[in-house]
This record gives sequence, C-alpha cells and structure tokens, in this order.
Amino acid sequence: MSNTDVSRRGFLQTATILAGATVVSPAAVITQLPNAQQTTPDTSGATLLKVPIQTPEVVEFQVREYLMKRVPPLPAAKTAADWTAQQKRLRKHLLDDVIFHGWPKDWVNAPPRFEDLGLIPAGKGYRLRKLRYEIVPGFSTTALLYEPENANSRAPATINLNGHAPNGKAAEYKQKRCINNALQGMYALSLEWLGMGEMAIPENNHWTGGHLNLVGASATGLFYLAIRKGVDYLSAHPKVDAKRIGVTGLSGGAWQSITIAALDERVAAAVPVAGYFSFTSAIERNSDVGDMEYHPHDLFVDGDYSTLTAMVAPRPLLLIYGATDEYGLRAPLQKLHLYDEVRPYYKLYGKDDNLRFYENVDPGTHNYQLDNRQQSYAFFTKHFHMPVVEREVPVDGEVKTQDQLVVGLPKDNLDILALAKKLAAATERPSPPKQAAARREWARSSRERLRDVVRYKPVALKHAWQEYSTRNKVVAAMAYRLQFNNGLSATAVWLKPAASEKTTRTTLLLDDGGMRAVTLQMLSDQFSGDSHDQSLASRIAHGEQVVAVNLIFTGDASPDHPKTEPVHVPAVYREILTKPKQMPGVINWLETRPPSAIYGLLLSASGDRPLGLQAAQLIATGNWVGAHGTSEAISVETVGIRNQVTGLVASALEPTKFSELSTREGMKSFNHLLEKFVRYQEAPDLFCLDLYKFVDIATLAELAEPTKVTQTFGA
Repeated sequence: MSNTDVSRRGFLQTATILAGATVVSPAAVITQLPNAQQTTPDTSGATLLKVPIQTPEVVEFQVREYLMKRVPPLPAAKTAADWTAQQKRLRKHLLDDVIFHGWPKDWVNAPPRFEDLGLIPAGKGYRLRKLRYEIVPGFSTTALLYEPENANSRAPATINLNGHAPNGKAAEYKQKRCINNALQGMYALSLEWLGMGEMAIPENNHWTGGHLNLVGASATGLFYLAIRKGVDYLSAHPKVDAKRIGVTGLSGGAWQSITIAALDERVAAAVPVAGYFSFTSAIERNSDVGDMEYHPHDLFVDGDYSTLTAMVAPRPLLLIYGATDEYGLRAPLQKLHLYDEVRPYYKLYGKDDNLRFYENVDPGTHNYQLDNRQQSYAFFTKHFHMPVVEREVPVDGEVKTQDQLVVGLPKDNLDILALAKKLAAATERPSPPKQAAARREWARSSRERLRDVVRYKPVALKHAWQEYSTRNKVVAAMAYRLQFNNGLSATAVWLKPAASEKTTRTTLLLDDGGMRAVTLQMLSDQFSGDSHDQSLASRIAHGEQVVAVNLIFTGDASPDHPKTEPVHVPAVYREILTKPKQMPGVINWLETRPPSAIYGLLLSASGDRPLGLQAAQLIATGNWVGAHGTSEAISVETVGIRNQVTGLVASALEPTKFSELSTREGMKSFNHLLEKFVRYQEAPDLFCLDLYKFVDIATLAELAEPTKVTQTFGA
C-alpha cells in the first residue's frame, strides 16, 4: 500500500508523536510535520483517479447550464433621459463597488504623475516623447506620446492600448497607427500594458491579479487605473482638446477600450478591435473568456459587456471583429449581443449612425493591420470633425525596435505580486476575544461575514446516481455521481467493510489530486486486507467507512482534462478556427487557460465563488452520508491546500456538522500563496476576493469550534 493511504486515526497519532501535537477542543492545534515525515502522493499506482465517474465534458456542460441561468437581461430603458440616468447609476456602482473594490481612496483619487523623459528621434511631421507615470504608489509604467509637429492649439487625441503583444508598445501595427494619427494632426498616447513590453516579468502576468483579489483589492482596479491615468494626462494637456479624446486597441486593448469608454465619459469615441465579448458568448464558447482583469468579481450581477457597450451611447463606437479570427472571436459570433442588441440604446438618442460594426476579411484574423487601421482613421477623423482620412501613409521605415522605444522603469518598481504582498502586510485582523460571551458574538458575526465572502448558499442532494459497485472479502464499494439541486455535481466512492453492516465512524476523504488514495488493488478479488495499520484498507477492515469525494473543480468533478495528458485542444480549433501555422500560438494560449480557471472567473463575475460552491457541496455530502449511513460520527480528512481550505470553510460555516477535521499537506497561512507564488490556474478556488483580508487559516480553524481540528503542513 502507498503511504498516501493514511487513516485518520493513524495519521493524527503519527503527527502527534512526531510533532508534539495534541488534539484538543475547542482550540485548534496547528503542527508542522518534519520534512522527513511528509508524504508525497504516489500517483504511479493504479488508483480510482484512473476510473472517472464523469467526464470533463459533462462537468463543463453542467457549469455552462448553471451560468446561463445567471446571465442578467439588458436594462430596460424607454427614453434617452431614462438610459442616461441609468448609466450614471451603473457607472458609480461598477466603479465604487466592483472595479475599485478594496483600493485605498487616496490611490484612486490621486492626480496623474507623469514624467517627461525626453524625445526619441522620429520622422518628419511628428515628435516622439518618452513618458513614465505612476499607477499607484511604488508601481509605475511607461508610455510614448506621438505629437504632431504643427498641431492646432486644441488638437484631438487617441489613447492606444496594447493587446497581448509580447513587445508591448513596440508592436508594429501600433507604431504605424500612432505615427499616422500624429501625421493626421492628433496626439497619440501609446500606453504600455502590464505584463507586456517593459512590464514583461512573470510577476506581472495578468493571472497574478488573483493575488490582489485574495488580499482584498479587485485586480481590475489596477488595470483600470493604468488606463484612466492616460485619460487624465491628455485631458490636462495644454494642446489637447479634452472633448475629442478617443481610445482604441486590439484584443486586450479592445477590452481596455470598451471598459474605459463605458465608465469614463471623457472618452468621446472608441474603436475596440477583436477583444471583448458578452457574458452569454463567454459561456457558449470558452474561447470568449479573457484574462483575470476581464472578469472582476460581481461584474455580471447587474450587467455584462453588452451592458457596458450600451453605456457608451450615444458617443461614437466602432466595433471591429475578424471573419476568421483564430481565437474564436469571429464577427458573426459577436454581432448579436454587442451590436444588434445595443442598437436600440443608440436609437433612443437618435444617434443610430454613431454605432458601427465592421467585419474584417483582409486578413480576417486576430489583427489590427492595414484595413482595420484605415477603418479607425476614417472613424476618428469623421467624429472629431477633421478632414476624413481613409488611407494610411506608409511609414514602414519609421517603425522602431523594442530597444529603441525603452523608456525605463524605477529600479525598485513594484510588480503585481509585490503590490499584493504590500497590501497583505498592511492588513490587520483582530484576534478572537477570550471572554466567552464576546467570543460567541465574534464567532457569530465572523461566520456571517465568511458566508458573504465565499457567497455560501446551502445546496441539497437531488439525486445520487449509482455508477458502479464492486466487492471482495474486505471491502464493498459503491460509486456515485452526486447531483445537487443547483445543477452542479460532485463524485464519490463509498467504501464499507464487507463483513459488517454496523460501523463506528465514517470519514469523508478529499484529495486535491482526486481519488488517488483509493487503490484499485484494494478492490481486487485477491485483496486479503493485509496492509500497514495506517492504510485505508486496514481502517475499513477494522470497521470504518470512507467516502472518497471529488468536489466541483477537483478530480473527475473538474472540467479539466488530466494534467498527465498533453494540452487539450478542442476539435473546433484544429478543424475550423486555426491553420497549422497558427496552432502553436493557440496551444500556448490554451495552456494558460484550463477550464476550471476560466469558469472560476465567470462564476465569480456572476456573483458566486468557487470556494463557496465547494463548501456547500461538502456540507450537503455530509448530510447525505449522515442520512444514509450507520455511523454516529462523520469526520473529514483532506490532502492538499485546496481541500484544506474547503474543509476549514465548511467546518467554520457549520461547526457542528463534522466531529473532526484533519488536514495534511496544507498551508499555515494564505500568505503561502503569495510567498510561493502559487498560480491562479493551480487553485482558482483559493483566490477568493477578500478571503485573506478577512481571515487566515488559524482563524478558520478557530471558527470551526467545537469541531476538533488538527493540521499538518507540507514543505
């Protein structure tokens, strides 16, 4: 037997002997297991991990169905005045409660701080200026300003936003567009994007925004501030007409464009190109799911990107999508929700012509090449009341290298991870009171707050689908797909002693790696029951029951394909969306986007939290086991940091549900996620907005009283 098959009793006894721990109640005991005794799960043997009860496709369908019920309708508006009033309310709510959730007000309201670092040699008819500016204290980024040589005193301006171009503001298509804007008589501000160009370090990867969420500051707030500072700068520029500022960008730049245009009325016109989508589209096709910043927690409770698009009305808006976009953002798939459904809002103002949709066919891919650039030139010059420009001035010889466009960052510049650590270090969590009455009130109010943080909603088991059974002289097993009344599911294998109907104890076993602790050898006809006295089989032979459970987003209750397989590429990409030369880039993109990660974003944006869903499933599973089992006591064992937190949250929310909770290979503190730089994709359930701001591991254990809690930790 593998040393992963450790019994609850044997594990606790071993941990107590080795680390000097004692199991007490009501206080929780936290121990550190010496490195020499830490167990590493053995995934090389044959385990139930290899016998899925349901497929990733089934889980994905369930999550999609669940999410589709949470899509909010577009707001109703009968008049222009009505919609204008609703826009004002929505802007305030989205900025105050969603985008800037958790951000210090003095950071949000700070005036722009731009440094002029001089000129870069440029071509005839324009100047090129290096700028650096602060997003929040200690965190700066860079920009370039393309200036027309003979500008009028009040010239229009465009803010040019990066997509996921590794060379950032040095992207060829972006340079050509900015130079042409300057030659047309406009100022063109080119902002560097976090994680790209000069900001391209791992700690600025967009998914690191999850660490900001964890410590209580919406990740999207940082990205939004970076854009808004650009609007601030141009609005205050003495030679810029503040009433004629436009925004445009490709891919992630399109997301930035629609977001700032919807929420900041100083933006007079916008041209987002191939990079944002409605909530419905994101559910229908997970290719239509952006990075962390696209999906701030609770954004989709009162609206989605269709709503944000409508919030631009009546200001001019040109939407451009490719006919054959290799990432799936194809024009016919986006037009319904972002154009057709939004047109009535423009009609309220009598400004139908201000909303346009353009399908690019040359080259039709995910691009901002010549055809799309010329569409933007014509659009901006028309709506900025300039001579309309429909052709680009060739400037191939003016395109500079990335090195030539380096502005330079401060040596001690923060990154996203360092900023999250800074915010975490500034957080103070009051200690639980010692006086009995005060402690009871603290526990009551803390549980109420925890319910809100994880958005806990109790669920009930609707049906336990029996999937298979097996039996030998020692063990009887039944496998289930547990369907809950919210449409989501978990899986379980219930293991009982074959020779006895009466048992003293039942343990729910949760493993981050799936059901790897349950070996198939234990279920074979030849198994005799002889094994180490701490083994799972031995426990069952001595009269215990074990229910191995995979909660949603773990094991075969996850929409992810096994990590042991190559990156899963849906057939639609290989057969329809991509050409062979495009496939490497698409595979690299898919590798960063496991379904559990992107559905975690969508669930959080719609008002749920994956962690709350998991805790609800664990509690409901405990109820089911209690109603159908023969044991008086139900305990929980977890392996790994994800199920450790799920077990702690469930026990804290329902402290009388389980008699004991034991965890191993857990973490001492949520600070582990920051210090070890755990990626969001590895544990999307843990990066729950406000979780570490409100509680830590020890606090959750205290809230679990009177449940006996014993924890041991990994390296």
